[in-house]
Amino acid sequence: MGIWARSTTVEKLNTRSTDTLVAHIGIEYTAIGDDYIQARMPVDHRTVQPARILHGGASVVLAETLGSVAAYLCIDPTQKMAVGIEINANHVRSVRGGHVTGTVKPLHIGHSTQIWQIHIRDDQERLVCISRITLAVLDIP
Repeated sequence: MGIWARSTTVEKLNTRSTDTLVAHIGIEYTAIGDDYIQARMPVDHRTVQPARILHGGASVVLAETLGSVAAYLCIDPTQKMAVGIEINANHVRSVRGGHVTGTVKPLHIGHSTQIWQIHIRDDQERLVCISRITLAVLDIP
């Protein structure tokens, strides 16, 4: 179970994404490890910019999705909620087709904040984007 406060499966994460932006642009979870989660996203008409390369905003959606889900799995959702307060992304390579895969790993899991790093790679395992998200961990009123 690693760092996760409770167990889940790839299937449960994918089902939870039904009828959301995540499903709309084709993000699907593919792996959960002791300290990481992976998801992939197609580079197609839903995720490219007019120049027909992967839209940087789509990469940020993938990164925020992974960071938010990872944070959620590290808290007790009956007592706490995690909300994004900052995200950044460095786009290092363009992609014209196939899929990109994001992998999220923790940098800091605290009681009031969490920081997660996401590496996004293309089908040839080349780095496409590096992102970092900071989340506030808040009490549920």
